[in-house]
Amino acid sequence: MKITAIDPITLSIPFEDGGAGVGITPQRWHTLDMVLVRIQTDTGLTGWGEAFGYFCRHAVAAHIRDLVAPSLIGRELSDPTALNLELQRKLALFGRYGLTIFALSGIDIALWDLKAKAEGVDLATLIAGRRVRERVDAYASLVRYGSPDLVARFCEKATREGYSSAKLHEITMPEIRAGRAAIDPAMSFTVDVNCAWTEEYAASVIPELKALNTLWLEEPIFPPEDWEAMRRLGAQGLAIAAGENACTAMEFSRLVPSVSYPQPSVTKVGGISEFLRIGEIARQHGKTLMPHSPYFGPGYYATLQLAAAVDNFGLFEHLYVDPRAWIGGEPLQPVRGQVAIPKRPGIGFEPDPDVLQRYAD
Repeated sequence: MKITAIDPITLSIPFEDGGAGVGITPQRWHTLDMVLVRIQTDTGLTGWGEAFGYFCRHAVAAHIRDLVAPSLIGRELSDPTALNLELQRKLALFGRYGLTIFALSGIDIALWDLKAKAEGVDLATLIAGRRVRERVDAYASLVRYGSPDLVARFCEKATREGYSSAKLHEITMPEIRAGRAAIDPAMSFTVDVNCAWTEEYAASVIPELKALNTLWLEEPIFPPEDWEAMRRLGAQGLAIAAGENACTAMEFSRLVPSVSYPQPSVTKVGGISEFLRIGEIARQHGKTLMPHSPYFGPGYYATLQLAAAVDNFGLFEHLYVDPRAWIGGEPLQPVRGQVAIPKRPGIGFEPDPDVLQRYAD
């Protein structure tokens, strides 16, 4: 099976979240920016992947088109992991973080999708020979509201919908307290501050976060790759989670020993190939993965397949927003806090042509 064409497709799908859309991202966040990767072959099979593209979709698409794709056209597809490592060597000059690895991630997901389709099996079965689960527990990953009242309202909504876990992206204690008070006491509760705190401030509030029965504190400080600081904070008795901004298994080999919950993002880390290597590193250290997956395209589907393939996969992150359309043509939303994992060949994703046409930019 030879690769005949590789095309990045950029989309921007509006969503509603009940908030102002400010605080987490550089500008107002109200659209799901996607970079789909379509790989076509001489057998007629098409593979789909996704590269991280929030606020950078056109730049990532250019990296795919100009840097990555030319090395693959005409190549035989047999071993996605070998192709991934070959490309990492060729692309080292252009950086081991950021856009280059985002681009490679999308390519890698599409290559694995193709390989599984060629075998006629879902990706989890291809990877592991069986599926370790058919459904995965999901947590409601709320946006940043910056208002105790809004935090309470959406936490209460998630509770009514049957979630067993919720994550806040708030950075001040009044909102965090309001969120904890609003959810069912039996629900687990996590706090992601997106690198907003200093180590000193994080250390000062950890006792209260522990008293609030916080499952983990995510990316508490800047810079997020200060693993020694993460280790010091974790020594205070509250689980620390990090990794959504780390790329490649090499960086995770430094990260994993320093945190309780490693958080690889399949659209950022180098794709499925690197995710699997990270899963093995985490397993060797006795750690559970809590992957980053606030997506609704192939990255969402690929993460679900990994949940069915990897024993040490923990909770599935579901971004708690309402997109105007689902690019996969089906709303794979959690039902009573669980997501059913598709069994179709590949990652289980095929785009809705109408949505593709309507939101492509």
